[in-house]
Amino acid sequence: MDGNLILFNILNPPVLFFFLGMVAVFCKSDLEISQPLPKLFSLYLLISIGFKGGYELAESGINAQIAMTLIAAVLMASLVPIYTFFILKIKLDDYNAAAISATYGSISAVTFVTAGSFLENCTFLMADTWLQHSL
Repeated sequence: MDGNLILFNILNPPVLFFFLGMVAVFCKSDLEISQPLPKLFSLYLLISIGFKGGYELAESGINAQIAMTLIAAVLMASLVPIYTFFILKIKLDDYNAAAISATYGSISAVTFVTAGSFLENCTFLMADTWLQHSL
């Protein structure tokens, strides 16, 4: 594995914030993010996903494969919270089951952005390595 890829992933802001959270817990700190910031972060994330997706669709155009992928993504994004709600409702009350099942959708969005960023970097590193070996 390339050292640049490892360094890129370690210095990625979500990973750094994860480690900051771990350090805060180990130090028994009362580190807290003020209430308006999580809403701002959520809005920023949704807007950035929307703009990036819209830009990429405008660049590539919509064909049958992209349409089927979009339909599958919307179905999965809708079905996972729904069936999770009914599974969680067996052990939890309605409010907690709804909150936890809704969380699965937001985690999926963050995972999608992180995976996309990772794959873009891998593609860049592989192309760079290929160019170095071919020259």
